[in-house]
Amino acid sequence: MTQSIIELRHLRKNFGANKVLEDINISVGKGEVVSVIGSSGSGKSTMLRCINLLCEPTDGEILYHGENILSKKFALRKYRANVGMVFQSFNLFENMTVLGNCTVGQVKVLHRTRAEAEKIAIENLERVGMGKYIYAKPKQLSGGQKQRVAIARTLSMNPEVILFDEPTSALDPEMVGEVLTVIKNLAKSGFTMIVVTHEMAFARDVSSRVIFMDKGVIAEEGTPEELFGNPKQQRTREFLSRFIEG
Repeated sequence: MTQSIIELRHLRKNFGANKVLEDINISVGKGEVVSVIGSSGSGKSTMLRCINLLCEPTDGEILYHGENILSKKFALRKYRANVGMVFQSFNLFENMTVLGNCTVGQVKVLHRTRAEAEKIAIENLERVGMGKYIYAKPKQLSGGQKQRVAIARTLSMNPEVILFDEPTSALDPEMVGEVLTVIKNLAKSGFTMIVVTHEMAFARDVSSRVIFMDKGVIAEEGTPEELFGNPKQQRTREFLSRFIEG
C-alpha cells in the first residue's frame, strides 16, 4: 500500500447551521489521480478548499505525510508551497504578464532569484503550450490559455500534490479539450492530483480512483471501472445516468 500523502479523517464543515461536509475520510497516495464527482452543492469544492485551508474545517483532521496540518505546531507555509491549487476562475494577476504571474510566487515564497524563477516558469509555460505568450497580459488570452498559464504557475512552485477545482467549468466548450489534455499529460507523468470535475469521460479515463459525493458525504468510491461500470448506490446510478443519456 502506497503511503498517504494527504489523508482526511472525519472531516466536517458547517456554515452556520448548514452542514456542508459530514465525516469525510479519504487517503491519497503518491502518483494517484483522484477525481471527485457529484452534483453542484454536494460539497466537492468545499472539501478541496478545506484541504488547501482556504476553508477552515469545523472538525476532523487533515494529515500531510502523517502530520495533522491543523495543529498549531505545523509549518503551514511549507505545506501551502507543496500543495498547489488550480482554480476554476484562473485567479491570475491582470496587471502582470504571463511570465510575471508564473514567477512572483517562486520569488516571494520559495525565495528563488528572478533569473532562476523565470527559467523554471518558461519551462513550465512551454510544457503547457504557452511558451510564446510569456509577455502577454491575461486580458489578451482566451479562457483556455489563462487556465494553462494558471497550471504552469502551479507547476513552477514544484508542488507534491495539485488540487484542481473544476478547472474547465468556466471555459467555452471548444477550450475544454486543450486544458484536459494538459491535465492528462500531468497524470501520465506521475503527478499526485485531486480533481473536482464535471467531465465524466476525463474522470473515467484518467483517474486511479473516483469519489462520488452527494449531500456532503462520500456516497461511493472505487476504481473508474467499478464506479462507472457497476455503481453500487442508487444515487450514483441516477447521477451517472444523466451523463450517459446526455
